[in-house]
Amino acid sequence: MNALVAQSGGPSPVINASLQGVIEGCRAYPGRIQTLYAAWHGIEGVLNEELIDLYAQDPEEIALLKHTPASGAIGTCRYKLTSEQDEDFDRIIEVFRAHDIGYFFYIGGNDSMDTAHKVSDLAHAKGLDVSCTGVPKTIDNDVGDPDFKFLDHTPGYGSTARYWAGIIRDTNEENRGMCPSECVSVLQAMGRKAGFIPAAARLADPSREMPLQIYMAEAHHTLESLHENVNRQLRATARCIVVVSEGFDVGELGEAHDGFGHIEYGASKTCAAQVVAGYLNDHGLAARGQATWQVPGVLQRSMSAHQSPVDRDEALAVGRHAVEVAMEQGTGFMATIVRAAGDTYRAEYGHAPLEKIANSFRPLPAAWITDDGIDVTDDFIRYAQPFVGEGMTAGGERFARIAPRFVDRRLATYIPMRCREMITVKPEAKTA
Repeated sequence: MNALVAQSGGPSPVINASLQGVIEGCRAYPGRIQTLYAAWHGIEGVLNEELIDLYAQDPEEIALLKHTPASGAIGTCRYKLTSEQDEDFDRIIEVFRAHDIGYFFYIGGNDSMDTAHKVSDLAHAKGLDVSCTGVPKTIDNDVGDPDFKFLDHTPGYGSTARYWAGIIRDTNEENRGMCPSECVSVLQAMGRKAGFIPAAARLADPSREMPLQIYMAEAHHTLESLHENVNRQLRATARCIVVVSEGFDVGELGEAHDGFGHIEYGASKTCAAQVVAGYLNDHGLAARGQATWQVPGVLQRSMSAHQSPVDRDEALAVGRHAVEVAMEQGTGFMATIVRAAGDTYRAEYGHAPLEKIANSFRPLPAAWITDDGIDVTDDFIRYAQPFVGEGMTAGGERFARIAPRFVDRRLATYIPMRCREMITVKPEAKTA
C-alpha cells in the first residue's frame, strides 16, 4: 500500500519537521509502504488529486524540512469538511482507492483531527482499509484535554513562545529608551480564545522586572479595567508594556472569517491592539507620552530565526511516532507528546483516540493566571520554559544595563516647556 500525508490550518515554525518525521517514519517500513504522497494544499489537494511523490524528491531537500518554517513546502488549507458534504467524502475515498492509499497522516489542530476522524470512520464504512492517524500541530496550544493527560503541548507552540520571549525582551529595551514620548507599548498576540501565546510574553522576564501586563482572553478584562491597570503602572514606573490577545474584547472589529468559521483577525478591518492604544490615548495616560501599537501577525507562526531546537526535535519525533501508531494501533488515533514524570523535563510519545481530540479546546488553566488577571503564575513558567529552549529566558543572553547614577545637580529643578502639559490623564480616569 501507499501512504498519504497532508497539512491543514495555520502553519507553525516547525510544521515541516513533523512532515520530515512522517517521511522518515514511513521509510522505516519498506515492506508495508511502497511510497508516500503529499497532498498539495491539504485536503484540497486530495479532492483535486494533486499528489506529490515524496520518495522521488531529492534527499537533501527532505533533510532541510526540519529547518523550514511555515507551510510552503507542500501547502496547507482551511477547507472544512462537514457531514453534509457527501460528494467531497466520496471523492476522498475515490482518490484513496485510485492511488492504493492504506495510510493517511493529517498534520493539524483540533479541526484537522475532526477531519481525520471523519475520514477514518467513512473509510471503515466504505470497506476501505485505511489507517488514519493525526499528527498534532498548532501554535495556540489549545488542543487536548484540560488535565494535560492526553497531550502536554503541541508542536509549534514552543517556537511561537520563543518568538514572544524574544520580541518582548527587545520591546522592553525600546520602551525603556522611548518612554518619555511613547510610554506604553501595546502588542497583539495570536490566540482567539486561549491565552497560551500572550502568556509566553512572561518567559522574557521570569523574574518579573519589566513593567509588563498580559491580557489573556480567559481573564475577561475590559478596556476600562485595562486603562486603570496601565495608569497604575505608569504612576509607579512611568512606562508599561501591554500584551493583548487578539481575542481581547474591544467590540466590533469588522471581523473576517476563515474556512472553518473562526474569526481571522489578521484579515479583519481593525485589531484589538489598535483599539486599545487608541482608547488609552483618548482617555488619558498618567505619564508623559503616548501609547503605540504593533501586531506581529503571521510572523509569529512562520519565523525560522525563532525556531526552538526543543520544539523542532519534538515535532520531528512526533511525526515519526505517528507512523508507529498507525502500524501498531491501526486507524483513529493521534500521536501525542506527554511529559515524563520527574523534576527534569523529558518528552515521551503516546497516542490518543481522534474522537477525544477532534474539535477539542483547552484554555489556559485558571490556576496559571494571577488573581489580578494581568499576568501568569510561576507554575506556567515552569510548564512552558522547557520547550522554548535555551537562550531566551533566565540564564540566557543578557542586555547591557547602564546604571543611572546622576552627578549632583548644581541648578534649580527645571521642567522643559513642552513637558509641562504632557501628562494627559483626565480626572475621571484617575485611580487610587
